Amino acid sequence: MNAMEKIHAVVPFIHSGKLSIKTKLQPATMHLLPNLLLALITLTGGCLPLLTRPLDDKRMHLLLAFSGSFLLGITCLHLLPETFSDLPQRAGIYLLAGFFFQLIIQRATHGVEHGHAHIHGPGRHIPVLPILFGLSVHAFMEGLPLGFNYRNSATNPSLFLAVGAHKLPEAMLLGILLKQAYSRNRALLLVSIFAMITPCSAILATMLGTHYGTMSRTVTAIIPVVAGAFIHISTTIFFESGTRQHLLTMEKVGAMLFGIVLAGMTLAFE
Repeated sequence: MNAMEKIHAVVPFIHSGKLSIKTKLQPATMHLLPNLLLALITLTGGCLPLLTRPLDDKRMHLLLAFSGSFLLGITCLHLLPETFSDLPQRAGIYLLAGFFFQLIIQRATHGVEHGHAHIHGPGRHIPVLPILFGLSVHAFMEGLPLGFNYRNSATNPSLFLAVGAHKLPEAMLLGILLKQAYSRNRALLLVSIFAMITPCSAILATMLGTHYGTMSRTVTAIIPVVAGAFIHISTTIFFESGTRQHLLTMEKVGAMLFGIVLAGMTLAFE
């Protein structure tokens, strides 16, 4: 294979009931810019509490409500249709597996991935390393579906937007936790490494899907697993973000509706 053929490497996508290789050649770097933007969003969110004052609780809760509803909308409108059209019998099993796998991850992360750390009480020790490990596993998982092209051309850019909206508050809270545990320079280094995990996972999925057929076949199971995790995260945000009594305020309803409407608008680009 010459250099030009390597540049125009094929990428996997879902088509006609199974994952196949797209016949029209596309550049291998087609996802580079979205991945760089995703890394920048995550890095910005993680650095904000390290360099400036973090958002107050009210604004953070509204951001969480928006990101959760937008993530849920993109999952239901794009990922699930792709999944159930290709795995009509097993999609539900993989979806449930992803939902409960995210529940297991939450035991390590204390809920940081949905913007709410289950750590209360003054002077309580914050287990930063388990949280960072759990978030890294979660970040790697959610990056895998970003490395593929789908039957619906609007799915991939919509998914990038949803993951970016989700990563912003997640990285903010991670930055707050790292600020409490480490020096600023070390915290900045850890945030920078964390910001690269999801984009590197997406690029890795693209490369493996291009050169190895087994990766192309297994992505049909990876997508519903990640979708199940997204459903867990977004629904948990709805119940846990807001007041101490988890009340559904008008501001929170407005943020949620805005996220759902914005997700619906992505259907116009199909």
